Formats: sequence, C-alpha cells, structure tokens
Amino acid sequence: MNKLKHFVLWLDIPVEAVDNHKISAYIDYLLDKRLSPKTINCHLGTIRGFYRYLRDEEDRQVINPVRKGKSLRLARPLPKHLRDEEVILFFRSIKSCRDRAMFMLMLRCGLRVEEVAHLSLDAIDYRQSRLFVYNGKGGKDRVVYISNDASEALAEYLRVRRPQIKTKRVFLVDKGRCRGKPISVRGIQKRIEYYAKDCGIDVSCHQLRHTMATQLLNADADLVTIQDLLGHTRIKTTQRYCRVSNLKVQRDYHRAMVEVMQKTAQNYLG
Repeated sequence: MNKLKHFVLWLDIPVEAVDNHKISAYIDYLLDKRLSPKTINCHLGTIRGFYRYLRDEEDRQVINPVRKGKSLRLARPLPKHLRDEEVILFFRSIKSCRDRAMFMLMLRCGLRVEEVAHLSLDAIDYRQSRLFVYNGKGGKDRVVYISNDASEALAEYLRVRRPQIKTKRVFLVDKGRCRGKPISVRGIQKRIEYYAKDCGIDVSCHQLRHTMATQLLNADADLVTIQDLLGHTRIKTTQRYCRVSNLKVQRDYHRAMVEVMQKTAQNYLG
C-alpha cells in the first residue's frame, strides 16, 4: 500500500490537526506492525514531504508535524571477524613478505589500513616490541605492541626492502613504474582483495582489525586495554565487540556459575 495512503487511512483526525505527538503514535503503530527502522524512516520522509507540499504548493496553513531530523536510529552492523581457520587459510595464500607483514600488523597490532600505509621506519621500536602510531584517526597518537610473529614478518620484509631508498615509509610498491614509492591505501586494499579472491574468504583490512579485538577479548584482555590499542575515543565503540565474542560470554557464564553452585551447596550443607 502507498505509504501516504497508509498514513491517511490510519488517521482519526483531520490532516491539518496532526502534531508531533500523533506522529509518535504512528511510529509506535508501525513498530507494532514489525516494520524495520529503515522502512519507518521512509514513511516519515513521505509524510514530511506531503506536509511540505501542502504548505508550499497548496498554500495550506499547516505545520509540518515531522520535525526536521526526526527518524529512528538504524542498527549498526556488528563487527565481522575471521574464524581461526579462516585466518590460517588467508595467510597461507600470501607469498609476498611485504604483504604478509602489512596484514600481520593489522591482525596483531590492530592498525588501520591508513596507519599501515603511513608507517615510518622511525616508528618501529624493536627493543620494546612496539610501534608508534602518529596522527591516527582523529589526529591522535598512540602506542601499539607487536607480537613475535608480526615482528618476524616485519623483519623479514625489511631485510629485502632496498635500504638505499630515501623514503622513511616502511611499505613500498615493489613493481611497475611506481616501484620504490610508498604504497597507497588503495594499493593495500587491492592486495587484500586479490588474496580474498584467491583463498575464497570474504576478508577486508578492517576485518583483520576486528579479528584482533575479538581474539583479545576471548583471551580475557580488559576492554579498556583493547580500546587503547585500537585507538577508540569512546568505550562504547569497543563494547560492540562484546556482542560478537560469544566464547568469552560462554566462558564467563560457566566460571561464574561454578562459584554460584559452590556457594549454594555450602548454604545447603550449613
């Protein structure tokens, strides 16, 4: 049924008498019908346009009851992460030591693709097993730590990277006319698209970062620690990983339930 017709048939008062409260009641009615927030926002857009037409084209003395910006918040998709077996298959398909190092830094250090592209040689601190991320998202600097396998992958690439090249950027184009120049963000994305197609796994640069967060959470890392490593401004952003980390939820439940049952048993015995 036409959205506007649907609205008019629902009304029990004249169109001119509709106010913001009536619109809220209509939203509740649509929610009861189990319509999605996206569909309801389409209804609101149609109604808003209808009242704008009455006022501007028909010169009707009406106030638009659908306030500017009024809409339902759309649910954000949960972060997607790779399963352990998918991580193994993905890295098994990578033959280039440069590409392996780039994607290991995303998986183990939680670097964004822009941060990998802009990583400089002076940002690597092998002695402390850490990397300095300068001017990350939001212009923030942070420190991330590098695992043994990521450190080995990076060292292997740096051994074959031509030392005579003057640029301080770590990752360089290795073929064609731009050989020796810093690789671009799009260049890195093209490489992961190639490997995703090659191994048949749906994977992106950001998914590697999500995978790191989920793996750390499942390993009982503190949420604030993960927030700091990922460079999230708000803890709410990091908390979204809790909703996909079912393994930790399951483990926490059983651990807590053991304590509950032990206390219950003690009370019965007492």
